Order: sequence, then C-alpha cells, then structure tokens
Amino acid sequence: MSRIIIFANGVLPNIEKARALVRPDDIVLCADGGTYHALALGLKPDLVVGDLDSITEAELQQINAKVARYPHDKNETDLELALNHALGLNPTSILIVAALGNRLDQTLANLALISDPRLATLDLRLDDGLEEVFFCRTHSILQGGPGHIVSLIPWNGVVTGIRTKGLRWPLNDETLYPDKTRGVSNEMVDAVAEVSIETGLLLVVHRRQSTN
Repeated sequence: MSRIIIFANGVLPNIEKARALVRPDDIVLCADGGTYHALALGLKPDLVVGDLDSITEAELQQINAKVARYPHDKNETDLELALNHALGLNPTSILIVAALGNRLDQTLANLALISDPRLATLDLRLDDGLEEVFFCRTHSILQGGPGHIVSLIPWNGVVTGIRTKGLRWPLNDETLYPDKTRGVSNEMVDAVAEVSIETGLLLVVHRRQSTN
C-alpha cells in the first residue's frame, strides 16, 4: 500500500515547501476545499470527501475525481471523514497537509483527531512543508537539520520516561507535565533526532527553521 496524502482546507504557507512533501506514488485524498491545494500542486485527487461546500460542481466535473459526498449537517469535520476513508484503505502511513493555522479551533480539533488510539500503529503526521506535527507513542524519528526547533508537549496528561537523542538539551528518562513548558523550543544538533517515551502521549512539533 502506498502512502496516503490528505489535503485539508487549512493554510499552506509555502507552496514549494509543500511540493517537496509529495511522492509520485501517493494516493491523494482531499477534504473538500483541500482539493484546491492538490490542484495547485498539479495533483489529481483520487477521492474528494466532504459536504462539498467549498468547491463547485463545475470544478468537480472538471477534475473528474471520485467523490464521497456528505450532508452539510453532520457530526464530523471533512478532514475526519477523509481520514476515515483513508483508514479503510489500510495504509501504513498517512500525511495530512494544510491542517495547521488559520483557525485555532480547527487546528486544535485536527490535533485531537490524530490522537485517536486507532492510529497508534501508523506513521501519521500533519505537515505544511514548514512545520510537521505528530504524536510520539513509543519512539519517533525526526529528519531535519541543525538549529531546527523541536517542542515536546505532553498531551492530555503526564508523559514519563522521555529520552531524546540529537537535541541540544537532552532528556534522559525524564517526565514532562502538561501545565509546564519545559519541553518547548529545543533544537536539533544534527540531521536526525530521536524521541522515545514510556507512558503517555507526547505531541512533537518540528519547525524547519533555524534559531540562528
């Protein structure tokens, strides 16, 4: 199974950085208005999912993509519906593009969405080309560069047994608390960094920007 890339209807701050995320064999799913991001990158969606209030019928006819249409009055966001479709294809990894920024409520909801325990066996990340966000449940690897900013944020409770490699301020079997900011704004010292934990759920935010 190829990787699935889902385009959400959020902010895409740098189109060329986003282009670098795409692989030739990706299966492309679009959450409603996320279709515009895919088209801007020259991609043909394999499936468009949602209530389709952000894209016109004429545009759908023009791109000739498969559509999974839902009513406007629904309990899920378009991204949640697209993610459910992706999971039905049994992928090993999912990349969600343009799910950060613009609206704080949507961003928080998207982060909560990928905390679903069903996703624990997947490599699933939110990315816009400048910043990637994902949950570390046991062990995670970051590909980046010296000076890149890495923040480790406990999600929904205490996270214990945290160990890091390749960060300027290492953690060695330590605990981070959700009401403290100790894990914010660490820095990579090499092209690769690693994070592992024993218990809890750790949000990892990797910003591809040097502090220098």
